[in-house]
Amino acid sequence: MSKQTVMIIGLGLIGSSLAVCIKKEHPEVFIYGWDKSSETNQTAIENKVIDQYPKNFDKAAQSSDVIVLAVPVNTARSYLKKLATLSLNKETLITDTSSTKQEIVRIAHYYDLNFIGGHPMAGSHKSGILACDENLFENAYYIFTPTKTEEQNQIEYLKKLFVGTRAKYVLLNPKEHDEITGILSHLPHIIVSGLVNLADNFNQKHPRAEQLAAGGFRDITRIASSNPQMWTDILLSNRHILMHMLTQWQKKMSQLSFWLKNENTEQIYHFFEKAKDSRDQLPAGKKGTIPAFYDLFVDVPDRPGSIAEITSLLASVAISLTNIKILETREEIIGVLQLTFKSEKDLIAAKEHIESKTDYHCRLQ
Repeated sequence: MSKQTVMIIGLGLIGSSLAVCIKKEHPEVFIYGWDKSSETNQTAIENKVIDQYPKNFDKAAQSSDVIVLAVPVNTARSYLKKLATLSLNKETLITDTSSTKQEIVRIAHYYDLNFIGGHPMAGSHKSGILACDENLFENAYYIFTPTKTEEQNQIEYLKKLFVGTRAKYVLLNPKEHDEITGILSHLPHIIVSGLVNLADNFNQKHPRAEQLAAGGFRDITRIASSNPQMWTDILLSNRHILMHMLTQWQKKMSQLSFWLKNENTEQIYHFFEKAKDSRDQLPAGKKGTIPAFYDLFVDVPDRPGSIAEITSLLASVAISLTNIKILETREEIIGVLQLTFKSEKDLIAAKEHIESKTDYHCRLQ
């Protein structure tokens, strides 16, 4: 790739990780970085994530060949409006990383910008530039949402620019993208957050419930810990599709309520049987619309030094943990240690190393 200039707007987890992926494969590419946080900009320079933080936004944008909007959809709309007022080169290619596509593509076309919608389906337990990870996108789906056949050249250019992500590229039209992410990501976040809020109200009357929720309930609802502002923006930008999906969900729940009222054992059994069969057929070990949680469960004896032994083993082969939790420890029985890693590669390596060095049983989620 010849000498090019890329401007990345938004240097959080996604923007900074994209920057290091570009630089790794294309060291000749000059990268401007722009973030609303002066502290983030300074960190990006110090850690060589970007080449320069421009003093003048307009001039940097006008001199860039590619502009990446690595910001939430609501913020991306504002930047598109600003970019439309600048005298950009007609060949300047703009793309984004936001979670919904119809609205952002529509706005970009309204301003007659050279725009390709993008959505890297990757995430992490951590956020911000300090969580920057060149392996973040590996084997994740990176979706582009072209609307014209002649945009194929721009897509091929972006694929080459982002080759360092080692992502798997998928092309969808904007509406199809929003429908798929709506059912597989957005609606689950709504349902889980609603469940957590319902349980919180219940906990006011039954304080012991919160204590009992510390295990499985906490695990199955952990996506509710996502950024509230980000999810407000996502829901509003995909509101028409989500309103329809919520109606369909409410019908399903009303149907289940009817079966319960009438003690319809056959239908209730079929409800769970169908869900089990469908869930068991989902592909395992792959990144999808919701960031994967790479958890390893280790059965360890309840004796002094067990946890230290595990962490020392992992440290000896430079495998980093993002979280560690004791699920159960009772005297004279096996305890369960939940270890969370940032990637599938670390997860598998940890499992193999622990099992090769100890007699502890390890299992994946």
